[in-house]
Amino acid sequence: MPSSRLLAALAACSWLVAGHAAAEPPEGALRTAGPEACHDGTEATILFSPRSPRPDRPLRVLAVADRPLEATLVLHAPDGSEAALIPAARGATPYWWLAEIAAPVAGVYRARLGGGAEVAACRDIRVSADETPRVPERDVVWPVERSWDRDAENLYSAWVERLFDDPLDAQPSWHGLGEILRDPARNVLHDHLGLDEDSGRGLRLEPDCADLPFFLRAYFAWKLGLPFGYSECSRGERGGPPRCVAWHSNLEAPVGNHGEVAAVERFLREAVGWTIHSGSARTPAEDDRTDLYPTRLSTNTIRPGTVYADPYGHTLVVVRRVPQSEAAGGILLAVDAQPDGTVARKRYWRGNFLFAVDPSLGGPGFKRFRPIVRDDGHLHPLSNAEVLRHPAYGDFSLEQYAGGTERFYDRMDELLSPTPMDPARALVETIEALDEQLQARVRSVSNGEEYVATHPGVIPMPRGAAVFETTGPWEDYATPARDLRILIAIDVVKGFPERVAGRPERYALAAGRTPAEVRMDLERILAQETATRRFVYRRSDGSEWTLTLADVLARTEALEVAYNPNDCVEVRWGAPSDSAESATCRRRASRDQEALMAEYRDWFRERRRPPRA
Repeated sequence: MPSSRLLAALAACSWLVAGHAAAEPPEGALRTAGPEACHDGTEATILFSPRSPRPDRPLRVLAVADRPLEATLVLHAPDGSEAALIPAARGATPYWWLAEIAAPVAGVYRARLGGGAEVAACRDIRVSADETPRVPERDVVWPVERSWDRDAENLYSAWVERLFDDPLDAQPSWHGLGEILRDPARNVLHDHLGLDEDSGRGLRLEPDCADLPFFLRAYFAWKLGLPFGYSECSRGERGGPPRCVAWHSNLEAPVGNHGEVAAVERFLREAVGWTIHSGSARTPAEDDRTDLYPTRLSTNTIRPGTVYADPYGHTLVVVRRVPQSEAAGGILLAVDAQPDGTVARKRYWRGNFLFAVDPSLGGPGFKRFRPIVRDDGHLHPLSNAEVLRHPAYGDFSLEQYAGGTERFYDRMDELLSPTPMDPARALVETIEALDEQLQARVRSVSNGEEYVATHPGVIPMPRGAAVFETTGPWEDYATPARDLRILIAIDVVKGFPERVAGRPERYALAAGRTPAEVRMDLERILAQETATRRFVYRRSDGSEWTLTLADVLARTEALEVAYNPNDCVEVRWGAPSDSAESATCRRRASRDQEALMAEYRDWFRERRRPPRA
């Protein structure tokens, strides 16, 4: 339990330049302040890192607002000169400005977000060589010094967005979360605590898809002294959804006698990582005893850091939203982690974000972390009703489950692209999303080939529903869940022209064109686009083979049994058995495993995952 000193600090600590006004000022309006004013504002939040700035360490300053402001972030050096100027915000809910000074000098810097005489937020930052070392609490994993609120959530969203920031046309991937956190160009909180916690080896974190959102949340909470908790939950069995039975927090005693960095790493890898699983995020939507709660579908709530749980156990974290423009539809980007340790970014679309309304599977959809508050010296997560009443949240909602699967996707289309899109452009963007998904599969299959090449022998194949969810090499290198999503994605692409013809009100059809004529136009575009898009995989003999997207669409049936890493790579890409492409195949799954795949084929043909026994 926290000491009285910590509880007092929790109540008194002020780390952000932020406040909460009773009424919002007009859009884009900033209050006026005198030239010497530097105090709490109501429109924005400023955070600096590291915690104790030093002349020999880079100084990063992050300003965040949850609505658009016509403001500039300016950093003035101790001598009054302008040290940095960031003229425009990035992101979209929240909006953020990031400045960095590579080699600050000793003295007081002033960070000011505003325009002219108007100021949204201001903070003085003392840079000193006389660093006061942080003394960790030995009886907790990390101390709680601050509370989750609107400003902390905005900073968390901005931090997540910056962490995975890359051009829209890139397809970035990393081996493990630790690789990302060790990059000071991405991680605004790099070595924030002054413990060299991210330098050199750094934290060794390689979460799977279920762990990733919890690791991100816990890491951020640790750096800023925020509370963090996680639950022990079932996976959902015998036709019932997952249920949570016990809750833990960072205020529990660490295991072993370690320094703070080692204690946090062990907490994440062993306590959190061994407890969180595919059922943790898809707990029933109306349940209070969960780590995540379903939110409204809005631009304020579907923000970086929001979690997406699909009905079959896959989990993603939203990292960026790009509003619709005249040239393109709105884009939502998310990251996920694979069992082999790969973390990759991908775009929202029906093929990546599966959804179903089935009480036996639990509650899928977009969810946010349940706020954790202090009550009589104890920490506890807010209930759904308390979230609704909380002034910083108020977004618990079951709206995602009203109207079924099709209505869910319609709502998301309306959210991301409120203006009806040109159907041809929408089709091309859908094809691009499938193309990205297949490029990611190239990496996964290649990882499996590398493993088999260095680990002779047969990878055991689990039976029944465990084929989708197990542990060990099968979990790491087989692709049944990924391939099921790709099969669903292929159906979406193939069925797009018919969907437009059936729902013309959702699209901007050219004047005078009938839905039937538009469908024929889209069929031609589909054939042209899939014939010209290509990717390359490496065959068993090391030679390269090129496939078009049209080849993949024609191999749908073969991909229903292409997930076994004991098969050669040619089989895993659906090569016909009598083709030149398959001539280099030198490895096949055993007859027993082939029999199991034949038995399970209906799951893939019907595009469904079986319930756990």
